[in-house]
Amino acid sequence: MRITHLLLIISCFIISCNKKQAKEEYYKYTNNLISETSPYLLQHAHNPVDWNAWNEETLNKAKAQNKLIIISIGYSACHWCHVMEEESFEDEAVAKLMNDNFISIKVDREERPDIDQIYMNAVQLMTGKGGWPLNCIALPDGRPIFGGTYFTKKEWTKALTELADLYQNNPEKASEYADKLIKGIHEQQLITVNNKEANFKKLEIFTAVKSWQKDLDFRDGGLVGETKFPMPGSLHFLLRYGVQNKDKTIQKYVQTTLTKMADGGIYDAIGGGFARYSTDSKWHIPHFEKMLYDNAQLVSLYSDAYLVTKDELYKKTVHETLDFVERELMDSSGAFYSSVDADSKNKAGKLEEGAYYVWSKEELHSILKSDYALFEKYFNINENGLWENKNYVLFKNQSDKDFALKNKLSLKELESKVKNCKQLLLTARNKRPLPHLDNKTLTSWNALMIKAYVSAYRVFRNPHYKEIALKNASFIVNSQLKKDGSLYHSYKDGKSTIAGFSEDYAAVTDAFIGVYQITLDENWLRKAKQLTDYAMKHFWDKKTNMFYFTSDTSENLITRKMEIADNVIPGSNSMMAHNLFQLGHYYSNNEYAKTAENMLNNVSEEALQSPAEYYNWLNLMLNYTDNYFEVALSGKEAIGKTTQFYGYYLPNILLAGATSESNLPILKNRFVDNETYIYVCVNKACKKPERDVVTAVEKIKNSL
Repeated sequence: MRITHLLLIISCFIISCNKKQAKEEYYKYTNNLISETSPYLLQHAHNPVDWNAWNEETLNKAKAQNKLIIISIGYSACHWCHVMEEESFEDEAVAKLMNDNFISIKVDREERPDIDQIYMNAVQLMTGKGGWPLNCIALPDGRPIFGGTYFTKKEWTKALTELADLYQNNPEKASEYADKLIKGIHEQQLITVNNKEANFKKLEIFTAVKSWQKDLDFRDGGLVGETKFPMPGSLHFLLRYGVQNKDKTIQKYVQTTLTKMADGGIYDAIGGGFARYSTDSKWHIPHFEKMLYDNAQLVSLYSDAYLVTKDELYKKTVHETLDFVERELMDSSGAFYSSVDADSKNKAGKLEEGAYYVWSKEELHSILKSDYALFEKYFNINENGLWENKNYVLFKNQSDKDFALKNKLSLKELESKVKNCKQLLLTARNKRPLPHLDNKTLTSWNALMIKAYVSAYRVFRNPHYKEIALKNASFIVNSQLKKDGSLYHSYKDGKSTIAGFSEDYAAVTDAFIGVYQITLDENWLRKAKQLTDYAMKHFWDKKTNMFYFTSDTSENLITRKMEIADNVIPGSNSMMAHNLFQLGHYYSNNEYAKTAENMLNNVSEEALQSPAEYYNWLNLMLNYTDNYFEVALSGKEAIGKTTQFYGYYLPNILLAGATSESNLPILKNRFVDNETYIYVCVNKACKKPERDVVTAVEKIKNSL
């Protein structure tokens, strides 16, 4: 019996091994990326190129073999990364050239933004532009000597051949060029410490916004140009600026942009959510990948815009986008994935950009039947909506109110018909091959999503949004926060990896402050303070009063950078400054407050000269140039009254609250039994406490 049992186990083991071997033999090539977790790196694990991940072993190999390094950087949802892979990295002849002469390293820019920053800077210095895929050639010690973005196969092989020849025959020349380039990278990030006393002026912000207007497209929204990128952070600043300064021109510009985006093809009308950018000036044809960070920030923006305008389109956009996020980007643990690819398989089984999202007339006819005629007019299934290969990208060019009037429908009837059509199309679309999902979780991007749910809850009072915000915040605490107070940057398949960057600390701190503000649970505020204290110990440079991107405990790269300017996501330094400003108020902490002021003072000149690149700094500057209100609510009704405050768009207030006695400095000694008082203060000078939210809000508005 034992022998039979043993033979059965051995047989199962052999069968299992044979199956595994058969599966591995399916691929002609397998390289060292097969052991990585990044979806982007795994996409390249079966290239004939001997790819390696960025690690000490690979870097030491380059030095030992005295070979140039190819550093190829991209991300899972990057369309042109896929194109270059297909043209060059899957080509055996190109792979032989790379393998014989170089050590090749693949980097996921989302996992390793520190590496990406350095080599992006190098390529921008060399070529004047940057983007992904990013391909850089470096000396064995990592110093860059050549680079660019997408290369055709012919361009790539020519460049590699010439560089290999240069390094073999004239290595001194390559080293001299690398020295100059490294010097340029260092000089590019030098921070000039402003020792003058901080004196921020409202007129200077007005002048900066005025100069910015020449780049704003007042007809179609966004920036003037042939392509359109959603820039939620800068739009959020302009929304606040417009309302706070009663600038109707700027308010109208923001509303035009938000409406055009929500009605445009860049927004997925069937499934919700925004694509990365549009390839035309009218927001019609998207570059179809969907990124978590875009959608997170846009939810926050549209939520606040709804508070200002009460536009139902903005409300619908928030709800549908969050439906998309939960349906396609949320894990059962509460973690959010990174992105959905632009490419998916078409009817012929080949990868094609946008195949999952576009429609032919025939498909729409067969699915919608009698409702097609109305749908055709509503979503421009005509020459206006036509893209390529007889496919259409859905978009609107009139409001629901106008469309209903022209078609003799009530708004309710129109809404019902469109909703039914969209559900039918979503069901049909779900049968198509899905785009690739990048299912890694990034701490900083998840924090942006927490903030999105906080914003949506604050505006729309949907308890589900609060529940999701808390679930994701708990995920970060339980999975990404270490016992020593540091954060991990990445998470996948139950494994947390990569030491956190300053962007992680900045974004999570901001998110936890937001969670505190909707729950009044001071544990979240304490966690925000602890993360800030850790960042100040390990990232802060006392000489400049700015934060490095990497911790002093992290591996040494060829340079240690600071992220000063704002991009599609606000820079980590401007986010840190905002956090310090708020925590300075909550904890009456002068060191925090002074650090925030000094940071802003250091960059104020650049911010006023280049507002589009420093919008989040200007947002902070508004806190100093207008009254900034501390609003403390103390008493058993504090939570309810706090929720009432969120019914108003008041970007220049900081809310704190407690239903019992609190030792938080902003709330200390303010609790009175059987009463709920509202304390409104500016620069530690407080008005007479109020019981009524409406009265308190009127006092704030009248003080502007």
